[in-house]
Formats: sequence, structure tokens, C-alpha cells
Amino acid sequence: MNKANQLSESVIFPKGEKITNNYFIGGAWLEMIVPYDTTFNLPIGNVTFEPGARNNWHKHAGGQILLVTGGTGYYQEEGKPAQVLHSGDVVKIDPDVKHWHGATADSWFTHIAISTNIQMGDNEWLEPVTDEEYSKL
Repeated sequence: MNKANQLSESVIFPKGEKITNNYFIGGAWLEMIVPYDTTFNLPIGNVTFEPGARNNWHKHAGGQILLVTGGTGYYQEEGKPAQVLHSGDVVKIDPDVKHWHGATADSWFTHIAISTNIQMGDNEWLEPVTDEEYSKL
């Protein structure tokens, strides 16, 4: 199976718009499934990473839940080994835990990101996951 087919077979929600901020290495896209509003107070986004793409280390003041929907990726908390993620995996991230997530070098990766307890504050974006750190996985 080629990489383009991996993506097309893993897409449940639209791929969305390319993320253009400085908090990601490589190509990543975001489609807000449930945008933030005061009725539900629970933003939910579909995030798609191209092979090798990842976000910076970061923290969520109120925590986060990731529901993996396609491809193969990584999740790592500071001071712990990286976990390999596959479709169907669920990651519950406690508030203020420093972590990152993204695709493996040879697979697209998609997950649903649910921001929890957002009344506790915004994300804190930190340093990039270096190529040296990433290549050791």
C-alpha cells in the first residue's frame, strides 16, 4: 500500500486546512469538527499528519483526549518512552502534562483531538521535538 492510499483509507472526517503556525514540524492539517462555543465548551478537531510530521512539546491546562482514527503515530510524555499509536487507540492526557504527538516516519497519522476543561486555560506551546529526538524512536 502506498502512502497516499494509507491516508485515503484512514480519513473519516475532512482533512481540513493546512496548519501554518510554528508549532508543527512537517505537514499537518486541522478540521474543527466541533468548534469552540459556549454551549458545548468542548472543541473537537480532526488532525492529520503527513509521514514524519509532529507537533512541538506542549501542555494543555485542562487536559486532552486523543482518539486515533488512522495510520501509525507516536505519543510521548516528558521523561517517558514514546508510545506507538494505531487506529482505535485512546490517549488520555492529564492537565499540564508536557507531551507531543505525530506521525511515524513512514505513515500518515490521524486523530481526533478533544480539548477538555478548557475553562482552565489555553495550551502552552513549548520547544520543537528535534530531529535527533525523533530519529531515536
